[in-house]
Amino acid sequence: MDKKIKKYRHIIQSFLQQEVKDRTIEGIDFQVIIDKNNGHFQMVETGWYDKTYIYSVIFHFQIKSSAKVWILANNSDILVAEELVKRGILASDIVIGFHPVNVRQFTGFAVA
Repeated sequence: MDKKIKKYRHIIQSFLQQEVKDRTIEGIDFQVIIDKNNGHFQMVETGWYDKTYIYSVIFHFQIKSSAKVWILANNSDILVAEELVKRGILASDIVIGFHPVNVRQFTGFAVA
């Protein structure tokens, strides 16, 4: 189990770091925030766009002790679950947590 969690951590970190690298908006800083002890991985944006302060979570993942990867937020146009599968995370280990429980069975990914 621990080996799988380490693999999934690496995949998610690599994905988030690539996303930060690929995004450039003047005045906006994209950051990866990682809490390995609790299994949380986020990408946030902060800064000023024109006269508006921006702070938002683009992606938020949690890897639970069961080695399930929960997608808690995806505020992008990327099909992030499919991207994670391409990178080596099993579809059966991905839970789209922002979908209601009764809808998850239709996503092609884990229910919980």
